[in-house]
Amino acid sequence: MGKLKQRERDAIIQSLSTGVVPRIGLEHIQVGRKNEVNAILSDLEKIQNDGATIRFIIGRYGSGKSFFLNLCRIVALEKKFVVAQADISLERRLYSSDNHARALYTELVHNFAVRAKPEGGALSGLIERWISDLDQRLRKEGKSTDEILQQIPQELKCLQEFVSGYDFATVLGKYFEGYQKGDDALMASAIRWLSGEYSTKTEARQDLGVRTIIEDGNIYDYLKLWGRFVKMAGYSGLLVNLDELAVLSHRLNNVQARNSNYETILHIINDCNQGGVSGIGFIFAGTDECLKDQRRGLVSYGALASRLVTRDDFNVAGLKDFSGPVIELENLSKEDTYVLLYNIRNVFAYEDPAKYLMPDKGIESFLQHCQKTLGAEFFLTPRDIVRSYVRMLSILEQNPGTSWEVLLSNTSIEKSQDNLEPCENSEENIPKKTIVSKPADELVSFKL
Repeated sequence: MGKLKQRERDAIIQSLSTGVVPRIGLEHIQVGRKNEVNAILSDLEKIQNDGATIRFIIGRYGSGKSFFLNLCRIVALEKKFVVAQADISLERRLYSSDNHARALYTELVHNFAVRAKPEGGALSGLIERWISDLDQRLRKEGKSTDEILQQIPQELKCLQEFVSGYDFATVLGKYFEGYQKGDDALMASAIRWLSGEYSTKTEARQDLGVRTIIEDGNIYDYLKLWGRFVKMAGYSGLLVNLDELAVLSHRLNNVQARNSNYETILHIINDCNQGGVSGIGFIFAGTDECLKDQRRGLVSYGALASRLVTRDDFNVAGLKDFSGPVIELENLSKEDTYVLLYNIRNVFAYEDPAKYLMPDKGIESFLQHCQKTLGAEFFLTPRDIVRSYVRMLSILEQNPGTSWEVLLSNTSIEKSQDNLEPCENSEENIPKKTIVSKPADELVSFKL
């Protein structure tokens, strides 16, 4: 683990204080999940070896699904993967006839991340890496620029064997041509097409000479093409992370639309498990209701139920089986929660023990206070505990000399409610929280 950077520190504190997961610096606070991480590492190795995998990270609200998803992203980037990550929403989903599937594809492509550009926006960079390697190899063979351009279709022939592969390869060739000739407009048009931003075939034909565009019905075909292309560009493979799967189950009210999205998920599962795709992995994150709700969840679609629900044929304590696609996140132990809070305190102090805002005893007292306040929910709601703890440390940091004991005695924690009742407006499903603030010159008693 490298030295904590100012930017990482700020991102961690700001994100955790609002109950969301930081995109950078997770390695400074990660605890537990050893078996789950090992399962993902095994998946990444399969993808590197031209396999394909799919996982469903399942847990209750606030259990750390998004945190784990971002951890998978960091691990994959370190292993030279290209990672595409996005949140599913009513406007961005796997299947649609209103450009909502294309919107999800565009979001994923815009978020392409590599180790050198972990925050996304790496699309042009990964294409130019392929161009640079190919150009260098062909020039060593004594080929001129014109001969290299003539060689491109042959270099991309393997992509043309895929569904939608011919136009995909043609547009990559146009980007190569624009790169060689310094034609920025042609390169921009190619990027626009590859990102799914053309809305009419006529415009695409005028700009690039291709007769198709990326639409709702073919986004999965193009993700498979990207899986093959990133391997050609020298990367280990493509990892596609999709969070908020519960949007499909509990916020998409149209039964036919919901089942069409489930049918797409089934198609991906079958492809990954039966060897119909290579060089790509999918990780979906959703709540336990999203998986297990017999009326609206994934198991309500019969074919998915048979693939996602495993029988407990062998019920031996301490033994776990990660061979199936579902990983159910277990609750953090009290020891893991203590280490998590210890790490957060370390982040606040820039990893300098002399700058700790409270002693070890303070962490223990805070955990005891949480256990009394939350009762049986204590181990189930790390998000609420962390958010309260971060805000407490922030107050101590902003008010030097304040006693942590007095502040703790004036702190109350309220569990966030996971409201998954279906509704037309997804904003109505945002978990309700109560925050009580007081003037800055008073000690603060707050609810989270």
